[in-house]
Amino acid sequence: MELTLLGTGAPDGLPRPDCPCAACATARGDRARAATALLLDGALLLDLTPGAAFAAARAGQSLTGVRQVLLTHPHDGPAVELPPGLPPAARIPDGRVLSLLDGHRVRAVALDSPGTGYEVTSPEGERLLYLPPGGSPAGLADGSPHTYDMVVADVLGRPDALARLRAAGAIGATTDIVAVHLGHDVPPGPELDRRLAAAGARAVPDGTTLVVGEYHAVPDLPRRTLVLGGARSGKSVEAERRLEAFPEVVYVATGGTREGDPEWASRVGLHRERRPGSWHTEETCDLVPLLGDDEGPALLIDCLSLWLTDAMDQVDAWDDAKWAADGERALRARVDELVAAVRATRRTVVAVSNEVGSGVVPATASGRRFRDELGRLNAAFAGECEHVLLVVAGQALALRG
Repeated sequence: MELTLLGTGAPDGLPRPDCPCAACATARGDRARAATALLLDGALLLDLTPGAAFAAARAGQSLTGVRQVLLTHPHDGPAVELPPGLPPAARIPDGRVLSLLDGHRVRAVALDSPGTGYEVTSPEGERLLYLPPGGSPAGLADGSPHTYDMVVADVLGRPDALARLRAAGAIGATTDIVAVHLGHDVPPGPELDRRLAAAGARAVPDGTTLVVGEYHAVPDLPRRTLVLGGARSGKSVEAERRLEAFPEVVYVATGGTREGDPEWASRVGLHRERRPGSWHTEETCDLVPLLGDDEGPALLIDCLSLWLTDAMDQVDAWDDAKWAADGERALRARVDELVAAVRATRRTVVAVSNEVGSGVVPATASGRRFRDELGRLNAAFAGECEHVLLVVAGQALALRG
């Protein structure tokens, strides 16, 4: 089954008309995207967009063989005219199956938002799932009857849709996930590719023709990632993004609770509100057993600086005399144990830590001690990670991977 992406953009395209934002200003050439529309085997058109006939011609295709036009969502962009010779556009009721004369079968998939998704099965048996902007399947259960060969969806707008599909077995290790409905609220260029790769997805330019079911190397997801950054740099948000398309995640909060501290409670509350409801939270600094559980779901550890604070508390490292006697040796042993567990783990791990070595030198010996030990911990932890990021002013810079 051949799929030609006549457009890969949001309903109002990219760049948006008269929009002065940075994303629209840089959306030129192959970064420009028309509203998403799919042409399957030259016979089935999913979503009708402005200039569909010209888009097909630019891609080396023709709409003369189209026998069915299906819509997925109410069109709120520029007025669209049906090109001459095409059948009227329609939507299939949820759950209904439409059989086309050329052998394709189309099933309407119910969503948790306005619109309709379509599952298309070719005469040869390849399966494609196409979801509209902001759409995620509703009513999925574990043990899906089949795994899709390709999923075309709003990956960045609804990463939880991928998590649902993975949990149900509808996305497997070889499923080709293609991101569409890309607008000016998504990052351009390499940053887009990096963020999609974290979800196991990719983007292609308008006019690209893909073969559904043909082997394509799925983006290699790094098993261990360290995200560094300063205060309010966006490091925690970046770490959460890397796992939001996973069906299960254990959020390891190393900060614990602080009785009678409303400001800390507010910080914790904001973090909790950002997390998907399917994530499980554990408040602990005992990371080694979690890393040793090879069968567990992905871990998000936030953060190593608070883990270090607890570790220094445990060995009384703040006291100069205790530090000189045996505190330093005891802390080194704890750090070595953690680093060894990171090296040996088979779980997917994303850890967050503060980058504190670039600012003012602390005025106290204990403050300087913490700064130095955190620098050593970050370096040792990063040495065991396939991917290391530094987040500055909300922008993620890849240091490794």
